[in-house]
Amino acid sequence: MKILIAANVPKRREGGVAGIVYGVGHGLERRGHQVEYLFDGDLPTAPYLSARFGELKFAIELARFICRHASRYSVVNIHAPAGWAYGLIRHISPRIHEHGPAYVMTLHGLEERRIHNMGREARKGRAFHFNFKNRLWHRVHHMPRFYLSIKTADHALCVSREVWTMLQLKYNLDPDQVSYSPTGVDDRFFIQREYSQTTSARLLFAGTWLDQRGIFYIRDAMRSLASRLRGLRLTIAGCGSNVETIRNFFGPDLLPFVEIISMVPADQMPALFARHDIFIFPSIMEGTPLVVQEAMATGMPVITTETCGMVDLIEDNFNGLLIRPADSVSLTDAIWKLIQNPEMRARLGQSAQATMRRFTWTRTIDIVENACARTLRRLGRETDIRSEASETTSKFIAIEHS
Repeated sequence: MKILIAANVPKRREGGVAGIVYGVGHGLERRGHQVEYLFDGDLPTAPYLSARFGELKFAIELARFICRHASRYSVVNIHAPAGWAYGLIRHISPRIHEHGPAYVMTLHGLEERRIHNMGREARKGRAFHFNFKNRLWHRVHHMPRFYLSIKTADHALCVSREVWTMLQLKYNLDPDQVSYSPTGVDDRFFIQREYSQTTSARLLFAGTWLDQRGIFYIRDAMRSLASRLRGLRLTIAGCGSNVETIRNFFGPDLLPFVEIISMVPADQMPALFARHDIFIFPSIMEGTPLVVQEAMATGMPVITTETCGMVDLIEDNFNGLLIRPADSVSLTDAIWKLIQNPEMRARLGQSAQATMRRFTWTRTIDIVENACARTLRRLGRETDIRSEASETTSKFIAIEHS
């Protein structure tokens, strides 16, 4: 098959979605399929819309690119909501529907979940940008794009079971149109971990610093624990470039306990996990966070929330600890419990690593490959279902700007 994978995210490997794109793409390439990639910045700029509508522009330019090269691909795998424009064109144009590539969507999380959870956080004053005006913007701008991305897709790949269920119950997709496609973990994260036999308080949070990640509750927990543990340390890694903003967020009293690393190269992430004892990720809403899977693969005990895709990965007190979302006390108690109990840290970490050995890229590629093939069969395009050996290990797309 000739497959285009597109996502409106930076192409750097450290990003969660970009990491998934490359993981899937490289696995398909190894099986002989021809794979090309499109990321944010790869398409020509669109002067007809302001920067505020960057996601809108990407989807429109992506649709134009695919339509111009309709015979170049058998399948396009587009990460939602960037596929709405192509899906809509394909839905209303007989020519594109008949001759254009099949549209397989990947959906990480539900916009309904964002509106529900972050609306509650806004009422508590714990959301940066989710007042009434923002919520209205989500409903009139973001929700329609997600709706069209879902309803016009030939097939949906869902990284969490919550999404897999909702697409059938709310969006009325047939079971044959929806696949649960858990993300794989790179082999480099399966390190040999040395577990400290003493109380240890080296905490790690990794990921973009967003209000939806439960950062207010991290600050609450740090305030409570800092008065009891002078050796407490929290590293915030891969947050982006807003280091000063994070410093101001914690304030001068907590800064001695916090280290901020703006960017960590992908090849240094296993070593970062190895230097810490407990991974905390109290996110209020997610898809299935790849960084949690990577932490588990290194044998770290993980504390996260019992919501979204996290419950697909963790069974409480077996391979991690699940806490209630938006609950500072639960987070503080879970951190304290692991700090004081070396045996529990080792037990949970070892079980976490064993669990992640089942989350292989081979499993993920099997699901994606089968979904693409089933979609083409359903559309009567059996001749497109064949692997064509690529002359090179990787084939990255050359964008035409004319």
